[in-house]
Amino acid sequence: MGIKALLVLADGTVFEGVGFGAEGETTGEVVFNTSMTGYQEILTDPSYKGQIVTMTYTQMGNYGVNEEDIESAGGIKAEGFIVKEACPFPSNWRSSGSLVDYMKKHDIVGIQDIDTRALTRRLRTHGAQMGIISTADRDPLSLLAKVRTLPGISAFDLVKEVTTAHPYTWNEGCWKWCSPPHPPLAKKGSEPTLKLAVYDFGIKFNILRNLVEAGFVVTVFPAQTPAEAVLETDPDGVLLSNGPGDPETVTYAIEAARKLITMKPVFGICLGHQILGLAMGGRTYKLKFGHHGGNHPVKDLATGKVEITSQNHNYCVDVNSLGGRVALTHTNLYDGTEEGMRHVDLPVFSVQHHPEAGPGPNDSTHLFRRFRELIEGVAV
Repeated sequence: MGIKALLVLADGTVFEGVGFGAEGETTGEVVFNTSMTGYQEILTDPSYKGQIVTMTYTQMGNYGVNEEDIESAGGIKAEGFIVKEACPFPSNWRSSGSLVDYMKKHDIVGIQDIDTRALTRRLRTHGAQMGIISTADRDPLSLLAKVRTLPGISAFDLVKEVTTAHPYTWNEGCWKWCSPPHPPLAKKGSEPTLKLAVYDFGIKFNILRNLVEAGFVVTVFPAQTPAEAVLETDPDGVLLSNGPGDPETVTYAIEAARKLITMKPVFGICLGHQILGLAMGGRTYKLKFGHHGGNHPVKDLATGKVEITSQNHNYCVDVNSLGGRVALTHTNLYDGTEEGMRHVDLPVFSVQHHPEAGPGPNDSTHLFRRFRELIEGVAV
């Protein structure tokens, strides 16, 4: 049956369940994700650094894990995992191991056999909050005392913990059905010609894959790279990636973005979108429980088209705070929050959702091609 485990939230709520994965204790901001599949991509998404992820769908692990579906180097980035049931016996032709063993390998503590619906309702009503999972300490009062000493994730610059240490190039395209197990390289005869500099604030591999598919020569830079160093490489455009935490803590990225938007076409995704908002003099605000999942409807205000999107963010840009320097381009149809913007004068645009999916729908992948077209238009 497994070892007894406790989940304790900062508001004093206690859930008793069974531990899975590694034994021990972990802390983080507890959030919920509404995706039905894609748990491996979610766990390895650097945007979840500092957070414990609750899955609202009942069973996780039924199709196992593999080496192709990871979204970052170094394994799991989430601090912990909460599920109703962790399947120990996966069945899938791509599977190379179980979720339980994968979490043990990366020393990640999880808890199952709790009422995840009740937990989700708690987070929706009272907001995302700090929590602790433990298989070592079974005293709820002791765990509550520990969790209440924890600062929120806004107290840390989590980007520094997930960014690359050195620049590197990327040339893998997207995995396709009936293709070899590993994503193909860019095809001969259609070699990319546009050079793209990518700031790694916690980049997902599928963003890089989609950039290659869109025809870019991709070079990835550490988050703290000065704008001047990137400009010395003479890129045709710059992408500001997704990443974890509060955008206001990433001051060096805001400074770099402020310089880059006057020099090059820029595309921001998720945290990159928020950093652009701050760089242009706007403000960001924290959502009550964030948007995490693969089923969020977003309306493109220019076309009227509604796209189902993948999302993972706790913060939003207040577009009204930018004083007319940008135009709102996308809105979330669940709660009306801002999902995208474009500068009215400069070749700069960004979205809050994840056009690369991984996991999730592919409705928004056209944004990578739109960025290429924007750069080509500026070059002309």
